[in-house]
Parts: sequence; structure tokens; C-alpha cells
Amino acid sequence: MAGVMARPVTGPMATEVHRRATPRTGSPDYPLVLTIVALLAFGLIMVYSASVVTAYTAYRNQYYYLIRQAAYAVVGLGAMVLLMRLDYHRLRAVSLPGLVLSLVLLAVVLLPGLGTEVYGAQRWLRVGGFQLQPSEFAKLGVIVYMAHWFTSKREQVRDFANGFIPFVVLLAVIVALMLKQPDLGTAIVVVTTAVAIFFVAGAHPLQLTLFLLVSGLALVPLIRMAPYRMARFLTFLDPWELPQGNGYHVVQALMGFGAGGFSGVGLGVGRQKFLYLPFPHTDSIFAVIGEELGLAGTLGLLLLFLFFTYRGLRIAWYAPDQFGRLLATGVTCVIIFQALINMGVLTSSLPFTGITLPFVSAGGSSLISKLASCGILLSVSRQTLSPDDQPRPTPRRHFWWRHGRSHLPGPGRRPGVAGRTA
Repeated sequence: MAGVMARPVTGPMATEVHRRATPRTGSPDYPLVLTIVALLAFGLIMVYSASVVTAYTAYRNQYYYLIRQAAYAVVGLGAMVLLMRLDYHRLRAVSLPGLVLSLVLLAVVLLPGLGTEVYGAQRWLRVGGFQLQPSEFAKLGVIVYMAHWFTSKREQVRDFANGFIPFVVLLAVIVALMLKQPDLGTAIVVVTTAVAIFFVAGAHPLQLTLFLLVSGLALVPLIRMAPYRMARFLTFLDPWELPQGNGYHVVQALMGFGAGGFSGVGLGVGRQKFLYLPFPHTDSIFAVIGEELGLAGTLGLLLLFLFFTYRGLRIAWYAPDQFGRLLATGVTCVIIFQALINMGVLTSSLPFTGITLPFVSAGGSSLISKLASCGILLSVSRQTLSPDDQPRPTPRRHFWWRHGRSHLPGPGRRPGVAGRTA
């Protein structure tokens, strides 16, 4: 009847409604925590095994890189715990300053006298005895800002002028600064991660198709303009053509995989790390794993990363709001894409580019930034809605591309769930 107010729900029914409407805040995703710890422990073991010869040759201390990596791990774990206990919604307030700081550091590293050049690449800032790689932390800054920005845009994500164009412009600025270093590998990771966030935010298929088409065409002049990139691309087509020249790095990695066979030659017994394989404890550590632990070891590591992907995307699936969903997607994708590119390069499945293996390769900036990112992912997991709280979706008569909803379930697609929407 008109004018009659609905009675408030009381008693046991009110408790049930409140339970279903309120995101769970409590323990983090323990399977994900165990996976991160397993990857970290495995990485410390392999860093020591892969670096023992290089460390003793350069510093007369076979534990040199292991000690440094362990120190970075302690700092990274501290950052992970702090961010895990922080309500991830507070990151929205620092998303813009974080992005600006990332852009500033990416520009500062290019200035003569401030940036440190190593092997022809100017990617590091020296802070005391520590080398900071701004691009590693810029990945996290981009993820947090884009998660906040797309959440604020809501339905305008699918708008060409207000969604697609600003997304492309911002990404172009970031990629240009990274290519100037040059750091094509990191630029590719940032682009693929940003596209994944854009897709989950509700991008129109035509926007994604246009972006991927333009990006693919842009790779052609990028490769042709830089002679070393063209050489790497030709080496990818046939790495054995110049095994002592441009193909040396890839050939030595492939020889390591071949020598390892199924079970490997044994932990610590590998030969490629005896100054044959370049950068055995950083970019090329996956080849050392293949030689010493064989196919079984590399598949085991791949399974750990796949399980990390499953838990990360599961957290995104059950996130209580759009911001948490995009954060979880971005963190999961940036780690997995980087791992797949590293593995693909060393197995000659992708053209060569220098990029580390997350959690496993030696490197302070990479390890600390990845563990900090995992802290944010675990913070989202502390507020996820349990599977029992997920109502059945309402059948729709139109396909998903007919409306502007995100491509993972959220409050907008959960009738009866009053979670955060911003």
C-alpha cells in the first residue's frame, strides 16, 4: 500500500543480511602467504647457488650476494606485513602522489650525474651503498593509480574521450620514460598489466582491439630504430647462427637447460655459472635452475607461479569493491607477466630482453617492490567476501559488452550485497 513504510528486518534474519552485506575482515589468504614464502626461500637458495662463483671472483666472499638478498628479503617482508595490515582503501589518497613520484624518479634517473649507467642502460639511482631501480617501484605506482582512476571513472571507462584517450596518454608517457633508459622489458610488463586492469575495469572490446593493434604496430619502428633490438630479434629467429656473438647469451642458457635433462645435474653442481652464462644470479637464474634441477625443478617453479596466479585472481574475484578488484588484478598480473617473460626469453620463446624473475633473481629493488605489492594483495584478501556470501547472478538478456559493467563480479553484479562501490 502507498504510504506504508517497510518494516526494518530484525532478529535472526537481520543477522544473516548483515553477514552477507559486510565484507569479511580478518585473516589474509594463507595459501598465498605460503606460496610467497616458498618462492622467496627457493630464490634465496638459488641465488646462493647461482652467484657463488661470481661472488668469490669479484669479492672473495661466496656469500656476498646471498647476504645482500637476505637483507632485501627482510626489508621486503617488513613492507609486506605493514601493507597487509593496512586497509587498502587508504591507498586511494596517495595514488596520485605515488604516480607523480614514480614519474619524477623515472625522469631523474636519466639526468647525467644522477643516474647510474650499467652495461649501457641508465636505470639506477645510487643511494648510499644501495642502487634503487625506479622502474620497479613505478610498476606499483601505476597499478595503484590506475585502480583508483578507473574506480572513479565508473561507466566513463568505456567512453573514448574520458576513458580511452587519457589511459593511452598516461601509459605513453610512462613507457617513453622507460624506453629512454632503455628498458623495453619493463615497459612491456607495464603495458600488459595496464591492459589487464583496463579490461577488468570494463573496457569495450573495440578499445582493447584498437590499443593492441596500435601497440603491435609501434613495436616495429621501436625494433628497427635501435640496432641492438634488431640484433636481438634476429637472434630470436635463429640463436645458433652466431653462438659466439649476438646469440651467445641465449645459446648458453639453452645449453644449460639441455644439460639439466629431467632431474638436473644437482644443486650447486651446474657448470654454466662458472663465468659461461652472463648474469647467472639475476636475469639468467632460470637457466641455472634448469641445469641444476632439470625439467622437474623448472616445472615445480612454474606450478608455484601458477598457484600464485590462481590465488591472486581468486582474491580479485571475491574482492568487496571495484578498487580492491583492480588492485588484486594488477598485482597478480605484473608478477606473473614478468615471470613468464623471463622464462620465455631464456627458453628462446621470446626475443631477448633483460628482466628479472620475481622473488627468485637477485636484486633489491625487484624483491622489495614485489613483496610490497604482495602486501597490498594480502590486504585485499583480508576483506574478501566468502564464496558462501555470493548470491546467484541474475540472468541477463544482453551480452557483457552491451553494458558498461566490469568483467569480474562486484557489488554492481551482486544483488543484495551492500559492499563498498568506490
